[in-house]
Amino acid sequence: MTASSTHSARSSAQASPDAPLAVDAAGIAFANPILLAAGTAGYGRELASVVALEKLGGIVTKAVSVAPRDGAPAPRVAEFGGGMINAIGLANPGLESVRSEHLPWLLAHLAGAPTRVIVNVVGSTVEDFATVIAGIEDAAARTSGARAGPDAWELNVSCPNVRAGGMEFGADPATLRAVVTGARAVTRRPLFVKLSPALADIAGAARTAVDAGADGLTLVNTVPGLVVDVERRAPALGFGTGGVSGAAILPVGVLATWKVSRALPGVPIIGVGGVASATDALQYVLAGATLVAIGTAAMREPRLPERIVADLRRWCEAHGTTVRQLVGTLEWPA
Repeated sequence: MTASSTHSARSSAQASPDAPLAVDAAGIAFANPILLAAGTAGYGRELASVVALEKLGGIVTKAVSVAPRDGAPAPRVAEFGGGMINAIGLANPGLESVRSEHLPWLLAHLAGAPTRVIVNVVGSTVEDFATVIAGIEDAAARTSGARAGPDAWELNVSCPNVRAGGMEFGADPATLRAVVTGARAVTRRPLFVKLSPALADIAGAARTAVDAGADGLTLVNTVPGLVVDVERRAPALGFGTGGVSGAAILPVGVLATWKVSRALPGVPIIGVGGVASATDALQYVLAGATLVAIGTAAMREPRLPERIVADLRRWCEAHGTTVRQLVGTLEWPA
């Protein structure tokens, strides 16, 4: 990929610089800070008939792995009082299908729209992440047009490394460094690294990722959990354990965002976890996030992200401010 194509991918459909919701992250202009989180919107086509994707700041695609994945056994999703727990198993059609069919459709559908596309990447080995990115970059290089490839990548380092006994890639500094370094070597597009809230030192992991070449961070992934079906005396999910999302993890994500933004000032953060209103999104922004992704709430109400964009605009106008001015302005008690 050439430097000129990278510039074209980042600068097309620039957001208005004086718009109250416009933000910049990792060299990319976003019309507004609201994204659809990975795993909740497929590759866009699944929601295009019910969601006005062009009204959102961006979409983070469903995971992409080197080979297709069938995912975890059913049932994969269960609700509980605080939100939802899922064990999808990163099911996806694989690199070849995504780069030849799903991603081209999404980019064509959004042609001329300011909505940004971030591709979520997963792997079973360190090398898998670079393989997926290189494969999509190769397809983009052979495609003409301003939107020949995604605007950025999101590396899901919360998945297990099969060569390290199933330890998460993000849990070991050397492995995390290797994943990011490998990805950085095959692309010039921005890299966001998605971290688990279960990490003992999430700020330290964030610093490792940035030092290795990451342009930004996504905070946070789901929280490990277990929901029990008491009538069956068995886990509610077919896999057993799963990832908790929804309202219950909002304070967890906001705290992680605040910790990392203080440790790494100026590094763009995508805040995700428990967002269901403009007020929730503002919590992430004040804690230091430039962008905010919506997941579980959007699965329940597909049009909710659009309403949050409108509510966020009204809030900014009522308070005479902009999202840019609000990022990281949380006032901590003396």
